[in-house]
Amino acid sequence: MELRWLEDFIVLAETRHFSRAAEQQNVTQPTFSRRIKLLEEAMDATLVNRQTMPLSLTPAGEEFLTLCKQITERVRVTRERLQHLHHDATRRLRLAAPQSLLTHFVPGWLEQHALHPQIEPYLRATSWLIGDYVEALERGEVDLALCYWPEGRIALDLELSGLRYLTLGEELLVPVSAANADGTPRFALPGDKRRPLPHIAYHASGLIAAALRAHWDRSRQEVHLSTLNESVQTSNIRELVLQGYGLGWLPFRTVRQALAQGELTRAGDRRWDVPLSIRLYFRHDGRHPALHDTLAQLQEGLDDLHRSR
Repeated sequence: MELRWLEDFIVLAETRHFSRAAEQQNVTQPTFSRRIKLLEEAMDATLVNRQTMPLSLTPAGEEFLTLCKQITERVRVTRERLQHLHHDATRRLRLAAPQSLLTHFVPGWLEQHALHPQIEPYLRATSWLIGDYVEALERGEVDLALCYWPEGRIALDLELSGLRYLTLGEELLVPVSAANADGTPRFALPGDKRRPLPHIAYHASGLIAAALRAHWDRSRQEVHLSTLNESVQTSNIRELVLQGYGLGWLPFRTVRQALAQGELTRAGDRRWDVPLSIRLYFRHDGRHPALHDTLAQLQEGLDDLHRSR
């Protein structure tokens, strides 16, 4: 018995007409009639009452129709699942990352570890907050999430128990400002209560904003800021700082060139720097076939790097 015979029978039951059913199945009527006859022989039962007009199903045919629908539906669902499995096996790992890391870290990292064939940056994630990364990992929208992480402890309402991470590198948040003609910062920390400094800030609910607040608290540094603008993306903050609207804390690798060329200058000494690590998060039970081999490749590269130091 072939699956197409069951599909033929379902179409025949719907049309109640051999010619129309054969047309829908793209076969000649004699071929279609022969397949229905073979089906009846295989089931050892008369399934179609050919004496009525339009034709009807016998009681055995009605019972068999229910079975045909169940079998063909299960085959359809299974075929879709197999296609999804094939897609998962062939697609690249999706990597979520903030815009600054995607621009200033990811290209060199992929090249260093020869990961271009395995990993595909997921551009929808560039404006996400940290909670969005965690949720996307949990629901399988992405396979990897690259993010900054504060070195000190901060209070975050995040459930990370199902996640693991590798530490890929380090970063430093530095306070920067546009420069005056003499090279001094237009806005210099710490400011004062009467004239708080204009601050181009990260989103208040984001991880970097929390890291800054925690750093100020731990170091007991008194800072007087007035937030003019909040953004998720480092590039937006950098552009407004360059235009002279205020100061902001930015990852050093994103402003290294601007500092060297004098387009920006430090708004405070190193007491105001905030150390960060760069973490790659993933689900410990991630299902992508390439995930664990890729992580093993990365871990081996990190181990080699540590041994060489």
